[in-house]
Amino acid sequence: MDAPPEPRTIYRHRPFTRLWHWINALAILILIPSGLMIFNAHPRLYWGHYGANFDHAWLELPRFPGWATIPSHYSLAGARHWHLFFALVLGFGLLAYMLFGLINRHIQRDLRIRRGELAPRALWTDFKAHLALRFHDPHDPRAYNIFQKLSYVGVIFVLLPLLIASGLAISPGMWPWLADLFGGRQSARSVHFIAMACMTLFIIVHLTLVILAGPINEVRSMITGWWRAPEEDHS
Repeated sequence: MDAPPEPRTIYRHRPFTRLWHWINALAILILIPSGLMIFNAHPRLYWGHYGANFDHAWLELPRFPGWATIPSHYSLAGARHWHLFFALVLGFGLLAYMLFGLINRHIQRDLRIRRGELAPRALWTDFKAHLALRFHDPHDPRAYNIFQKLSYVGVIFVLLPLLIASGLAISPGMWPWLADLFGGRQSARSVHFIAMACMTLFIIVHLTLVILAGPINEVRSMITGWWRAPEEDHS
């Protein structure tokens, strides 16, 4: 009787990609709850240049509880210190990732979206594979599927830059013209909050898919770089 084949391990993530992933994850996990504490100082959102207690708000929320904020007690100054420091970590980390990703061709090789991948038949095939919990191409397990590419490209090149730009626009003492690009400082604050909500949704979906794909294998690959291909990929 033949012995079952040995699991095939693949070197999937380079050291800089892994380092940026964990630094970025830490920054986001600090930025969101510290941002919620800052939001608690005035939990209303407006469009335009001005917003105050008696102005019409397009969104008004109850204050977030202490377990969801940093610090857990009300401290606007403390939250700003946490938020601004890790905003710098996020911004410079993203810049370094883009530069290194272009130099080592990670972006061109792994994240480039090809026209054929956007064809309705291809999208439907990948969608059915996701429903069946098959997240990897059996012919090239290292390749990202189209939904991974779209989400990663959207986060890296749209959502994170939007968060950084809108955050700069609402920071005291920054360039007034940047706030004007968003239609006013209050509009920039609204965009910042919406982008934060989208980032939170991305994190929830990302962690859910990691769990469904096999959390030990996925986390190990992001720590060591080595990823074990599913059985159907090497059977």
